[in-house]
Amino acid sequence: METKTNYQQLVRELNYHFNLYHVQDAPVISDAEYDKLYNELKRIESAHPDWVTPDSPSQRAGPKAADRFDKVRHPAPILSLANAFGAEDARAWLERVTKIDDRVEKAKFIVEPKIDGLSVVLHYRDGVFVQGATRGDGDVGEDITGNLRTVRAIPLRIPVQMSKVESQKSATFDLRPPTYLVVRGEAYIPIKDFEELNRKLEEAGEKTYMNPRNSAAGSLRQLDPKLTASRPITLLVYQIIHAEGGTVPTSQWEILQYLKSLGFPVTDVARRFDDLESAIAYTETWDKKRDDLPYEADGMVIKIDDLTLAAELGFVGKDPRGAIAFKFPAREVTTTLLGIDVEVGRTGVLTPKAVLEAVEINGVIVKNATLHNFDYISEKDIRVGDRVLVKRAGEVIPYVIGPVVDARAGKEKTYQPPSVCPACGQAVEHFEGEVAWYCVNAACPAQLVRNVEHFVSRGAMDIVGMGTKIVEKLIEAGKVRDVADIFTLTREDILESVTKKDRKTEKEPPGKLADNLLAAIAESAKKPLNRLIAALGIHGVGEVSAADLAGHFGNLDALSTASPDDLQQIEGIGPNIAEGIVDWFGREANQKILKKLKAAGVWPTFNVERSTLNVSLAGQTFVITGTLPTWSRDDAKEFIESNGGKVTDSVSKKTSYLVLGENPGSKLEKAKSLGVKIIGEEELRNLVA
Repeated sequence: METKTNYQQLVRELNYHFNLYHVQDAPVISDAEYDKLYNELKRIESAHPDWVTPDSPSQRAGPKAADRFDKVRHPAPILSLANAFGAEDARAWLERVTKIDDRVEKAKFIVEPKIDGLSVVLHYRDGVFVQGATRGDGDVGEDITGNLRTVRAIPLRIPVQMSKVESQKSATFDLRPPTYLVVRGEAYIPIKDFEELNRKLEEAGEKTYMNPRNSAAGSLRQLDPKLTASRPITLLVYQIIHAEGGTVPTSQWEILQYLKSLGFPVTDVARRFDDLESAIAYTETWDKKRDDLPYEADGMVIKIDDLTLAAELGFVGKDPRGAIAFKFPAREVTTTLLGIDVEVGRTGVLTPKAVLEAVEINGVIVKNATLHNFDYISEKDIRVGDRVLVKRAGEVIPYVIGPVVDARAGKEKTYQPPSVCPACGQAVEHFEGEVAWYCVNAACPAQLVRNVEHFVSRGAMDIVGMGTKIVEKLIEAGKVRDVADIFTLTREDILESVTKKDRKTEKEPPGKLADNLLAAIAESAKKPLNRLIAALGIHGVGEVSAADLAGHFGNLDALSTASPDDLQQIEGIGPNIAEGIVDWFGREANQKILKKLKAAGVWPTFNVERSTLNVSLAGQTFVITGTLPTWSRDDAKEFIESNGGKVTDSVSKKTSYLVLGENPGSKLEKAKSLGVKIIGEEELRNLVA
């Protein structure tokens, strides 16, 4: 039996989770668990309407706007939707609204995806984007205009001209865009882009996001638009909130076509149906196909197509009666966290992994899940022995959302990051301001295969023919214990390690692979200093900074004795990278590698005197596209940089030359549109000659 005190406690609990989700972008329970609590709240409020308080989650659509943003009052309420958890709930919804207005019996229905993102409201005056806001509490949102301007999918201007909209019946009519138009859409980060974003953040030692929704919301609710611009945010628009000085369609299906004609991105998944059963059938097909969608979707929305009828049906609290959210089954479960293992990546990043009591999620038995990083464990207060919430979506690696705190018995143990590498026993490093912890021992066995792969890659020492399988076999046979051992390999070492099946063809002589590999190793030993520095895998040092270090210090002897202050004299080298470089050269294991490289004659120097002469391309920026006649892209890049030029990946107004090869991509058209000068390989050589 519920009491008013229990009801008030439930309101407080829901408001707590509401704030974590909408304001802090850091939920600790699943949507399914929140929905369960919310449904219980609705049941109690239905039985005791006199208990309902203004702060109840049922009385608002979203959180109040944060104080750090200017406030925007919406021209009309920006509402959320009631949920249906299956076909019977959807049919019950139709029965309820039909009792209010029997015209619903003949209504058509639209089905659209329910994207798990951040709802945004866009204002246009005379076709120009003038303001953008979050939904907020439904009446007042946060002004994030500057951030939304960086989202390329948002048209900054819509054509103020006659637009033709095709209805499903092929009736064509003209509409003039209103002088004042307010539309609503869902901003999100595509799943693939989200995974790539988290990968880059993790590699950079920065905090990763828990899911695409939090990533999009956190990125848009920033005070610095530059950060928003760096994130792969897009959106889909689906509703007209307000219009003045023009006529807009009164059908949701035609609204979607109309918005598309104005240049707004709209979903291609939406369909119109003559009855609810057909709409339900279509909705249910997406339960199993939701991984085919490029974005996270927690359900589909079923809407009455006639917007006039939908509006006349009115609202229940914050939920319009004219639509329902058909939620997909949850893909989250709870289980026990038995322990935390630590894996070591190629760059030395230590990554915690949850060891779970086996549990089934979507037909798959899950025993391990990612914990993202050590800060994540601390922030979520995840303890060994906790009951934890785990999510698995499609082929994405399962991850721990957070602990179920109420399930604690008092025996759970707080976790501390390791002080030494679990693979080599060397002390680990944690740089201030970064999330990641590192093992910086280049000879660490857990990193060795990946370190060698990086060392021999095209962007580093470029040892042709030394692929992953050969690297693994050389290490397995004990012929390569660190990257320096590559340069002391003998023909016999290679023949003993690599079996016949690894040769390109059966007709190839047994020693051909070994001879080719030795020739490639000898050629790589002649690579310039910047290539060797980049190949060493020093934390924070990529191709660009490696070239800067080579030009500044001239040799590894000078670089290895540089102080943090010396290093920070170079543009782009900050305190963390400087500390990482000093620490790398200070490691005994790394010093042994350097001594072995020097003994093997792999000790290039940067000819400062010559370099001052090779500035023919100084101040020039190049982009390379297509296949060049005799050079690889790396060859061309090295040629440009060794002569003072700069190579970038994308064409812009600042690009001096586009170096064109066969089968170019879209960069050619971009260069033409910007008037960038286009040259070939021979013309590039002539620029220096």
